[in-house]
Amino acid sequence: MGDMFRRYGKSATFIICLITAFWLLMLVILPNVTLLESSFRPLLPVTEIGGPNDQYTFANYLKVFNGSIDTTLMGIPVHIPVHVLTFTLTLFYSVVVTLLCFVLAYPLSYFMAKIISPKSLPTMFLLLFVPLWVSEVLRAFAWWIILALKGPLSSLLVWLHLIDQPIRWISGYNGVLIGLVYTYVLFMIFPVYNAMSSLDSNQIEAAEDLGSPWWRTHLRIVLPHCKPGIASGAVMVFMLSAGSLLVPTILGSTTSQWFTQTIQQWMFDALDWNTAAAYAFLLLLMCTLFVSLVMRLFRVKLADIAK
Repeated sequence: MGDMFRRYGKSATFIICLITAFWLLMLVILPNVTLLESSFRPLLPVTEIGGPNDQYTFANYLKVFNGSIDTTLMGIPVHIPVHVLTFTLTLFYSVVVTLLCFVLAYPLSYFMAKIISPKSLPTMFLLLFVPLWVSEVLRAFAWWIILALKGPLSSLLVWLHLIDQPIRWISGYNGVLIGLVYTYVLFMIFPVYNAMSSLDSNQIEAAEDLGSPWWRTHLRIVLPHCKPGIASGAVMVFMLSAGSLLVPTILGSTTSQWFTQTIQQWMFDALDWNTAAAYAFLLLLMCTLFVSLVMRLFRVKLADIAK
């Protein structure tokens, strides 16, 4: 705060703080508090709102356990509530998306930070930012066209005689995974790149001079140094993937269901915004707990992510 006073003066600092407080209060805190309060109220006719039946209850949250189905998880037959299954699969495939983004982002970040010429970096950044110029809806529809049964990808593979007949790429969660990785991989690349840029290249050269193989150099030197960037990117990709709606809606198949789609169905199909609010807070709470557990498992703190 003292630096802000010295840099902008008392009046400008007060205005900046006032605008920030207004933004947090009116656009973040109050809407979420209202949504949380609604999640504990039952769905009632307008005439009964405020009456004896309008009491706080956990019934909206307990609806997640309704409607059990028989299915198989990892080859094991289970009897599980359908919304719990959807939530579990959403978390699982969000983790898969995060891992795939890391596998793609790590070598590219290393190439940008330690191998490519500094003069070529602006061109590389431009190429990476080009997809962000197009809206997420158009990017998802573009992938839907590419992955269609008789789309460009299948037609090209058939023309090259790599496959005998077109492949149905959009089946299960395949299309969702491809779309989410393409959409959020940049949120993994840039934090990892920033962490790698701060690594002294002399450490890598010293390890190579001492006879360390490349995999040990990355395992003992590069990866530990990049842990804050990896953690930051993983948290962003996981949370964005779990909360995504457009990509699962457009690229999902008849056998895939994302938890955000369930929330949308409660809102617009059932017109039950109270249950939708409860499901939304369940998603937020469980994702936060999951991220906290993984951070504790890998011994990463919030201060490391904020670097």
